[in-house]
Amino acid sequence: MDSTYSSSLLGNLKKDIPASIVVFFVAIPLCLGIALASGAPLFSGLIAGIIGGIVVGALSGSHIGVSGPAAGLAAIVLTAIGSLGGFENFLLAVVLGGIIQVVFGILKAGIIGYYFPSSVIKGMLTGIGIIIILKQIPHFFGYDVVPEGNFAFNQMDGENTFSEIRLMFSNITVGPTIIAILALSILILWERVLSNKGKFFQLVQGPLVAVATGILYHVLSQGTSYGISPEHLVNVPTPSDFSSFMGQFSFPNFGAIGNPAIWVTAFTLALVASLETLLCVEATDKLDPRKRVTPTNRELLAQGTGNILSGLIGGLPITQVIVRSSANIQSGGRSKASAIIHGFLLLISVMIIPGLLNMIPLSVLAAILLVVGYKLAKPSLFKFIYNKGWKQFLPFIVTVLGIIFTDLLVGIGLGLLVGIVVILINSYRNSHFLHIVDKSNGKHKIKMTLAEEVTFFNKGAILNELDQLPRDSFLELDVRKTRFLDHDIVEILEDFSIKAKNRNIDIKLVSERGVVTNPPSYIDFFNLSPTT
Repeated sequence: MDSTYSSSLLGNLKKDIPASIVVFFVAIPLCLGIALASGAPLFSGLIAGIIGGIVVGALSGSHIGVSGPAAGLAAIVLTAIGSLGGFENFLLAVVLGGIIQVVFGILKAGIIGYYFPSSVIKGMLTGIGIIIILKQIPHFFGYDVVPEGNFAFNQMDGENTFSEIRLMFSNITVGPTIIAILALSILILWERVLSNKGKFFQLVQGPLVAVATGILYHVLSQGTSYGISPEHLVNVPTPSDFSSFMGQFSFPNFGAIGNPAIWVTAFTLALVASLETLLCVEATDKLDPRKRVTPTNRELLAQGTGNILSGLIGGLPITQVIVRSSANIQSGGRSKASAIIHGFLLLISVMIIPGLLNMIPLSVLAAILLVVGYKLAKPSLFKFIYNKGWKQFLPFIVTVLGIIFTDLLVGIGLGLLVGIVVILINSYRNSHFLHIVDKSNGKHKIKMTLAEEVTFFNKGAILNELDQLPRDSFLELDVRKTRFLDHDIVEILEDFSIKAKNRNIDIKLVSERGVVTNPPSYIDFFNLSPTT
């Protein structure tokens, strides 16, 4: 093996292994919480996390993205399990959805991910950061009514994000709050001070120390008024032996493949999961310190394969997820080894040490997620985007607010809609340049230079300018830089030539083909068919 490659691999592992441990601790409550929010067996969330880490991580071209069960699909899953007649029928939809995703990848549909404005992607990251903070505040103080992974504004318990925080103040639990504050202090101290004190503090991540401290606190405080009761701890299924462990797997009912509702659900899952994955890919690539670019079509193939396997053995649908991906990046993950190792950690831990996992206080994991959320939504980012001007800030802030007050996909959709409106406004304004050259001999001389690309979006602006030209004027129309001229614009010029004669306006058309005064037909000049 090449020594340079070996050294690089070893250097990456020094970063990837600690990062994978952090992602592992972030993934545990999210896998379980999303399964609970989806109305599915808890083990199905862990299966999705394991396959998302090992299988999708290995097949994906993303260096720092992490896949697993997604909060954005929880509502779809919950509805589908009930409407399709059981979990086994739903698993068939997951398998078929994975096959459809593979087809998307073969058809190179991954290019869709490149058409989301940067301001919307940054708004998505910031909005998710704020949602993480808002949703983890109750867990931080020991109010664990709503499961982890429920990121929608309207919650399963009938409350919303903000009313849940209000209720929390009347239900603060002492034990979880004490260890959460201690864990958060460890995380801040580790990052701000100790990480610069030596290699040990760089190799051993703060979240691992925080979790170990949480377990120790739980053991030592049992039986006291400051103890932590089971409902405030991680709740991983604990099989008594290997046989009962294998009994947790479920399998799809292929006999229902003729049910049209299953195909509708499969296509819905494939579409939403692919869109969420492509958005997360775009976001994680922006967060990647090395600015590597993920091949999106390969990502769809990897996600589809992962969903096929997940559905075959009883797992939830999988997407690339920004919470785990950003935790990976923030913890120093450098290669896909981090995602793969985190998947193996999930597999080994649920097989061998589920009892130890069930000693981890949820409030400690909430402290870890609070740090992740803050790094995604730093206040300085708002000022940075605001200083870029309203054209960047408006889609950004609409995306942020949309995610907070609805859900991920609706928020992104609103931000994208605003972004399109901004583009249309820019296109309307930038279609041409108008300049009054002089007013000699009592006749206005006006020069209009068309942009490189002029489409039907520009009709209103150009038509308005032409209608405002004064009588007895001279118009020089310069199209030398124009590479694309929409037929609609040519028709406007064709119609205006008639108005120009009635208003005594002379027109000089300047193009790369030469200069023509009062051309008889603009359609013929630009070689366009009247029926085009």
